[in-house]
Amino acid sequence: MYHALIMAGGSGTRLWPLSRKVSPKQALALLEERSMFRVTAERLDPLIPLDQVWVVTNADMAAIFQAQVPGIPARNYVIEPNARDSGPAAALGLAHIAAADPTATVAILSADHHITEVDEFHRVLDLARDQAQHGHVVTLGIKPSFASTGFGYIERGAVLQGEIFDAVGFTEKPQEDIAEQYFNGGMHSWNSGMFIMTVATGLGEFDLQHPEFAKALRALMGHIGKPSYERELQSVWAMSPKLSIDYAIMERAEKLAVIPVDIGWSDIGSWAALMDALPKDQHENAISGDHVSIDTVDTLVRGGKRMIATIGVARLVIVDTPDALLICSLDRVQDVKRVVDELKHRKRTDLV
Repeated sequence: MYHALIMAGGSGTRLWPLSRKVSPKQALALLEERSMFRVTAERLDPLIPLDQVWVVTNADMAAIFQAQVPGIPARNYVIEPNARDSGPAAALGLAHIAAADPTATVAILSADHHITEVDEFHRVLDLARDQAQHGHVVTLGIKPSFASTGFGYIERGAVLQGEIFDAVGFTEKPQEDIAEQYFNGGMHSWNSGMFIMTVATGLGEFDLQHPEFAKALRALMGHIGKPSYERELQSVWAMSPKLSIDYAIMERAEKLAVIPVDIGWSDIGSWAALMDALPKDQHENAISGDHVSIDTVDTLVRGGKRMIATIGVARLVIVDTPDALLICSLDRVQDVKRVVDELKHRKRTDLV
């Protein structure tokens, strides 16, 4: 059967002050009336129904997500003891799915991706499933729209079949001149962070690349659903590699394939990314809430209860919440995380 594993444990600090521990970005309705998590889960139907959707997250977020999407069974929530990056999270999720369905094929997805071409998304997920059943780890590579230095790149090699290629290299967030070469050369795709594999292939890669952790993880599978599970999980988690899934297994996977796709994809990881995905007015502003604009261009305004007026400004992000106001240059949105770090340093837990 085809299962989905949604990675939903990220803190979303670059979308502060809306995204916080008690209201993570995945649980927010940033682009639609539904939360990003709910959109991610529901757009898989009918290819992957909700009872075959699994979620790796923490206990606090799981309670929020269960209320938003009650169709996902409670047993399908895999709770991380603490954040160890996406590599161990994916491994733990694969172990739970394997315990339930040892022949499963799994699409590992993120809860904060925006996809506009859903029918095409389903079509390439079908292609990826078929290829994964031949022992490949398959990734969906996004057709670059510009020479981004904010995404990783995947180089494609020989054709495996049809529109599926051998993947011959990963490059993480290159310098501008290298990104230009990749964009102009036409042989590279952005790394979407979406991976499709059988549970046997995925766990097999952990066996090869992180054998001690993998051995403990396989032993843990025998404790799933038993009182001993939580105790055993703590021991396994302590030895897990703190690595992203890209570094943990993808870069050195034995059989790695890429399908270049154009599915209207956005990774909503910052205010700039959100602004790119939002509809704009005639002055390229993305406005929500009560707002008066005078000579304002290329600006995102996310209002709260107060009216916001802007005069003669350009390329700003303005986000108003009841207890915090963010005003940031659109060119500095990656530094929003520094605000969160400073608030943590000041022990302002009420604001993070």
